[in-house]
Order: sequence, then C-alpha cells, then structure tokens
Amino acid sequence: MKSGVMEYGRFKGVHVKENINSHLHYLNRRHKFDFRFVADLGCANCKLLWRLKYHESIEVLAGLDIDENVLTRNIYRLHTGAGDYLDPRERPLTITLYHGSVVEKDPRLLGFDLITCIELIEHLEAKELAQFPEVIFGFFSPTTVIISTPNSEFNPLFSGKTLFRHPDHKFEWDRRQFQSWALDAARHYGYSVEFTGLGEPPPGAEAVGFCTQIGVFVKNIPNTVESLHSEKTIECIHTTVGTVIYPSLKEEKYLRKAVSNEVFSQILTMKRVLLESLKMKNDSDSGDELELVHPECDKSKSDPTEETPKPFCIEKVFYIPLERLLSFPKIKHLCGDLETLKMLIADEVTLSSDGSSVMINIVDEEDWDLSGSDGDDLLFG
Repeated sequence: MKSGVMEYGRFKGVHVKENINSHLHYLNRRHKFDFRFVADLGCANCKLLWRLKYHESIEVLAGLDIDENVLTRNIYRLHTGAGDYLDPRERPLTITLYHGSVVEKDPRLLGFDLITCIELIEHLEAKELAQFPEVIFGFFSPTTVIISTPNSEFNPLFSGKTLFRHPDHKFEWDRRQFQSWALDAARHYGYSVEFTGLGEPPPGAEAVGFCTQIGVFVKNIPNTVESLHSEKTIECIHTTVGTVIYPSLKEEKYLRKAVSNEVFSQILTMKRVLLESLKMKNDSDSGDELELVHPECDKSKSDPTEETPKPFCIEKVFYIPLERLLSFPKIKHLCGDLETLKMLIADEVTLSSDGSSVMINIVDEEDWDLSGSDGDDLLFG
C-alpha cells in the first residue's frame, strides 16, 4: 500500500452510519443532547436508533427507510430486554419504524426536535434530491437537522476505489458543492448551518478535509403549535413496520416496583446491622447497653439520615420510620414526599398502626436470643 493511501474496507467505519459513537459524540458536545423527539431517516440497520434509545432525554424515536425488508430484519435491535424491566427508564420511550420514502410528507414526523440523515442524500435520484429540502426543512421543519454525506475530495486516499464509495450512490460531492447546497436550503427555509466532519486525513493530506462532511442545521424561529397543527390534516403515507414501547417510571406499576425494591434493600441492610449488633451484645458477658457499630464512612460528608427518626426494636419487631426511608437519596428521588412513599409501598409492607413506620420481624427462623433486652425498646442509629 502506497504511503498515505488507505484501504477503504478498513477505513469505512469512520464515515458510514456504523460509526455511531462519533456521531453521538458530536451531538453531545454541540447540543447537550436535550432532544425529546428524534427521527433517523434512512435508518437501515437501526444501529443509530439502538444507540439513541439509551439517552434518557429521548421519549420518541422514529426510523424511516425505503427498504422494508431491512427494517423487518433489524427491528430486533430495538426490542425490550429483561434489564429494561428490572431498571426502567425515568421517562417513557416509544420507538416506531416506518417504511417509505424520505421525500413523502407524512404528518407523523411533524414536531420533532431532531432529524438525522446520515449517509442518505447521496442515494437519492435527482428528482428526489430536488424534493428533499422542501420535505425535510419546509414540511417536517424540525428544530435541528443533521445531514452527513461522503466528501469526494477524500476519495483519492482510498486504494482500489472507483468513482463512488458505494454502487448505489448517485453522486458524491466535494466540500464546496455540499456547502453550497446546504447554505441555499438553510437560507430558503429559515435555518442556520454549521459544517464539521468525521474521519481526519493522514498527515500531509490535511487539505482534503474530513472523510465524511456534516451539516448541522438549526431553525432560526421555532415552530408554533398552530403551524404544526395545520399540517396534520395531510394523510399518513408511510407504513408502520413495528412499534416498541419501553417500561418507564412514569407508569405506576414500574414505579411501585422500583420503590419497593429500594425500600427492601435499605431495610435488609439495617436489619443485618441490627442483628450483628444484637449478636455482639449477647456474646458479651457485660450487661452494658447495646452499642451499634456502624461501617466506617467519610466524616466530611453529611449523612441525610442522621436528622431523621431512628429505627427501633420492640421485642421481636423492627420499626423503620418512613421519614428515615425517605431520607435515602434514591427513595427521595423516586417518591418526593412521605404520602407518595406510603402509597407506593402500602401493598408490599406492613405499616405500624399510625402508618408512620414499616414493621418487620427481626427473626424468623434465626436463633437470636433477644431475652437480654428485658422487653425494652432498642434504638439503633
């Protein structure tokens, strides 16, 4: 291989859709990734959608492709797994795949925050390319559009390549051509555009620019609800291939489970510490008062549980105040207040008569002898 010339098969991961990490890195760096509704046009193998689903800010994902078979083969990437139910998302997420053309106006893709077109436009026929700006920027009119396409100036660096990088490409633009087209579209439809890219050239070939060139379009004036509503009267054209709905903590059944799991985890930890302290007391010959030994912790950090009522023991029943449980950060985040906590765990635990504490038996089949307490209440902090 000549110096400075690359094998295309090795390098193509830098500039095609499979290099999802780099695309997402740019989105995170530039836009802080606060998009809620995101669509990927020309989604093909769904790998970009698969990565996007892990971003907690996103609530709706849509994928569109002209090849229905490739969507059917790859929708499995988006299916829910056991982990999605064991640790549900905080926000809801719905993913829908559509079969159809990117130059068809379907109102179900209105109102999106971000539309990505990664390595797409070079596959369009001349007539479709002429329609593309009107459909994407004029009709769908998302807040942000990201378009990537090969930079033809980079092609001579590949060994054994013909005119285009892929047999289905109808054209490949240099930077001047792409930027001219992008600036015209941005001006016409009220967007600003910035240019970047992926895949740096080897030393000595910096003049050719990035392997893949990217345009990031941001709408100058946000859409109004009225303008979006007026477009929804248009008939839906794309065919739905499949929809996946993820469990989330917005659904009460999943929130109940998450809260209960965290409550039980904290209770079991406190119970274990108490039992160890009781064993130490019973193993001691002295009649001194029980002193609970806590795990070592960072004294410089304040413990939010310290100012809450402490768990206590009456005979063989262990009482954990709800205020104590609510002081744990995760439980506080999930519930917010005592009444919500009580409501969410009411069917899973036994509450004291006044509803202020969770009650559990200290011993079931365990053989701890609590007679040494003389029936007194045992407090532990």
